[in-house]
Amino acid sequence: MNRTIKHIHFIAVCGTAMGSFAAMLKSRGYIVTGSDDHVYPPMSIFLQQQGIEIYQGFQPAHLEPVPDLVIVGNAMSRGNPEVETVLERKIPYTSMAAALKTFFIEGKHSIVVSGTHGKTTTSSLIAWVLQSAGKSPGFLIGGILQNFGRGYQVGDSDIFVVEGDEYDTAFFDKGPKFFHYMPELLIVNNIEFDHADIYDNLDQIKLAFQRLINLVPRNGLLLAGAEDPNVAELITKAFSPVQTFGIDASMTWHVANIRYESSATIFDVIFQDQLFGTFEAPLTGEHNMRNILATIGTCHFYGLSKAEIAEGLRTFKSIKKRLEVRGIVNDIMVIDDFAHHPTAVRLTIEGVKRRNPERRVWAIYEPRTATAKRKLMEQQYAQAFDAADHVIFAPLHLPEKVKAEERLSVENVIQELHKRNVSAHILPNVEAIVEHVIKQVHAGDIILIMSNGAFGGIHELFLERLSRNNNGTE
Repeated sequence: MNRTIKHIHFIAVCGTAMGSFAAMLKSRGYIVTGSDDHVYPPMSIFLQQQGIEIYQGFQPAHLEPVPDLVIVGNAMSRGNPEVETVLERKIPYTSMAAALKTFFIEGKHSIVVSGTHGKTTTSSLIAWVLQSAGKSPGFLIGGILQNFGRGYQVGDSDIFVVEGDEYDTAFFDKGPKFFHYMPELLIVNNIEFDHADIYDNLDQIKLAFQRLINLVPRNGLLLAGAEDPNVAELITKAFSPVQTFGIDASMTWHVANIRYESSATIFDVIFQDQLFGTFEAPLTGEHNMRNILATIGTCHFYGLSKAEIAEGLRTFKSIKKRLEVRGIVNDIMVIDDFAHHPTAVRLTIEGVKRRNPERRVWAIYEPRTATAKRKLMEQQYAQAFDAADHVIFAPLHLPEKVKAEERLSVENVIQELHKRNVSAHILPNVEAIVEHVIKQVHAGDIILIMSNGAFGGIHELFLERLSRNNNGTE
């Protein structure tokens, strides 16, 4: 963009990624404003603290004075009052992904972390290990990194880390966001069917990833989770060097001698059939071993020493809503996790159970995403909860967003879980779930809550009730 830009306006600004990106632009000295239908804490407070003026709702008046550039959120469509005004007045506009490329990625070493699962954890690990080693990377990640207290950093180096999301970019750009990110190093962790509101089938998703792989230059690197057959198929057509990672010994990077302890996992890392080093990280589960291997491969490519990588992994503090312990009362632990795809649900429960084999796990799940609410996931959900001791489903979140004939039947899932000898219930609302569990939970149990949303404040309700019980007020 070679024109002078001073004032940038966001149509939809209160999502985690959009709000973080707005703050990045503000820190660069731009005047930033934004509109949204959902202006509420904590994002509203965060934006105000950054000096960003936000408007409730969408109105043409919010485009006065006329901004130099408008960034349109990918949930916005024709008919939105501000979108219509932008088109009518011919105000320059773009998407967040395209603007991120222009303002922060071009000219940098771009590390793009993609895959159906593990993007946020892996990109957060990479950002922190680089930061710990003094590299000061820029990054934009769809979560709150506890090491930083935020999900973004402009950075002082020529390295930028970004989650490569396959979701579409904007109403005027239906390609995936990750096409804009110019990967020098690309991680493809895994590929499964997801985003059923965007893609019709797995082949369409694989085609998008194939095109992404084609963007990696010959002097870059593709790090591939090649234990996944869909990933293994696509990397055969790569033009760049390829390194694979996983648990299996056939991978370029793999782990051995994994020891799960109460507060950390200790493991050996093998690189090209030679011991690379022994590492420790406060994460659990084989899926996180893969995330860590991708991180080690990335940091090795950018010249970090084994000691620097080890220190970054050891001091990593995770991400909010990724196995985040929200509180412990009477030795009952309440954990918040983002898992929503059946594979992520299964791996999350297995990881918690592996680290806490003597504790009962209550797996409480809210089907919330467009994919999670669809019937095509029924059989996968029936197999995702085997490691849990008790399972509770909430009803579908906004079921009307999916056609009746395409909706997931939670009742069918519960019946299948019963056939697998899994204790499972569907309960009508948050209050009923809390009441049901509180009557049966005891010291040592883990309440694992999985949803990609706020789930009606269920975490706080559990902690409040547990505290009241502990204080003898009930």
